Amino acid sequence: MKTFKILSALLTYPSEDLVAAAPLFGAVLDEERLVPPAVREALDVLIDELATGDLYDLQERYGLLFDRSRSLALHLFEHVHGEGRDRGQAMVDLRSVYENAGFVIAANDLPDFIPLFLEFLSTQPIDAARELLAQPAHILAAIAGRLERRKSSYKAVFDALVAIAEAKPEREVVEELLKGPDPDPMDFAALDAAWEEEEIKFGPAAQSASSCGREGLQARMRHASRDVGSSAG
Repeated sequence: MKTFKILSALLTYPSEDLVAAAPLFGAVLDEERLVPPAVREALDVLIDELATGDLYDLQERYGLLFDRSRSLALHLFEHVHGEGRDRGQAMVDLRSVYENAGFVIAANDLPDFIPLFLEFLSTQPIDAARELLAQPAHILAAIAGRLERRKSSYKAVFDALVAIAEAKPEREVVEELLKGPDPDPMDFAALDAAWEEEEIKFGPAAQSASSCGREGLQARMRHASRDVGSSAG
């Protein structure tokens, strides 16, 4: 589904190619109609900003949002495992999902990078893509919540993903995620403190309530890996 490719592109670092391609995104979204109308208008605002904005300004905005703040990291397992040891196994599990589906990633790409994850989903049947996308839905919803605090138009991408997944993130889990540190990107001392944390922990409530929590996400990725492998065979 090309819609996932569009959403992946919207979450990549702005480049001349992205700015040039942005005016074409609307036609693709219109054709596939995966993004609900309630979210589409806000998504069009972001697309227009990318199509018409100054490239330097767009890049600076992106960097302030996604490169400086751990709370807005575009790596899924950052929000679950932080720098904990479990993150390595989670990466292996997700890479196995890709490999079993014949999806090859570059050696320097981390499997949980959200734009890469969306590229993979674009190669899958929509039902399978929705099932996989639903697993980290609470993480996507929490990122949307943090972007809303910043009044960022990037929020629309995460709202669109949750809507496409047709999943209803558990409110308690999302709220627990939102309790984590979310420093101002210009507050360098707070940012340093956040990055120095050994592992992000959200408390026992989050671990028990979320089917996509620390161990839950790994288990479901292993299950998905087996399903992809059996369907390919």
